[in-house]
Amino acid sequence: MTLTDDHTVLASSKTPFYQAVGDEREVFRAAAGRGLPVLLKGPTGCGKTRFVEAMAAELGRELITVAGHEDMTSADLVGRFLLKGGETVWVDGPLTRAVRAGAVFYLDEVVEARQDTTVVIHPLADHRRELPVDRLGTTVPAAPGFHLVISYNPGYQSVLKSLKESTRQRFVAIELGFPPQAIEVEVIAHEAGIDEQTARVLVTLGNAIRGLDGISLREVASTRMLILAGGLIAEGLSPRSAVRSAVVQALSDDQDVNRALGELVDAILPRS
Repeated sequence: MTLTDDHTVLASSKTPFYQAVGDEREVFRAAAGRGLPVLLKGPTGCGKTRFVEAMAAELGRELITVAGHEDMTSADLVGRFLLKGGETVWVDGPLTRAVRAGAVFYLDEVVEARQDTTVVIHPLADHRRELPVDRLGTTVPAAPGFHLVISYNPGYQSVLKSLKESTRQRFVAIELGFPPQAIEVEVIAHEAGIDEQTARVLVTLGNAIRGLDGISLREVASTRMLILAGGLIAEGLSPRSAVRSAVVQALSDDQDVNRALGELVDAILPRS
């Protein structure tokens, strides 16, 4: 029974596909070897979650993922007493399960959670490597292999949703971004199951959107969006329809913005 929406992936012999851009793999392995927590920062859809999945599989460790949100409480992470069969029993939260099992615990979009909730990770992110469970009056030491990973998008967060310095300074930071064109083409072709020429056109469009000035976009065309468009193309949808559904309409509800994006699509995508 889980206390919050979490996703558990057991260690597998098959490592999820991830194409490194820099030395992020080496930094992550070194941090894991020393038990140092990792902070991933980068734009939405650039591959942060896939990177953690790939590294957990490479290290042969279970991965427990939780998405941060404003209603999250410390009990959602640590655990709480619940009524089961007429008895009150303690049920570990996903963080406590990861600490006991020596798993990789990934808290995605950490700044979406309240700051009074995320401070619960502080004792796990320094030399103590332990989790106080106040309701049980005990402290759970991190089992060998436990690794704490958090992520956020610096460009998207407002001043009111920034990462506290007392949290940030406990972590080894890895900055991820959209990959160079050649690597992004390879990733999209592999993930979407399309040919490299089609993937290259999608990447050209994605880079053009990322470089647009003068229109109001909270986010730009991510690698994830381009993969979704590629997947629709692989299912037989025309490139224009695929891009319109997976990219243009997903980026904005503003008609003027969509019109400008549509003109860009017309200029780049071949007519079917």
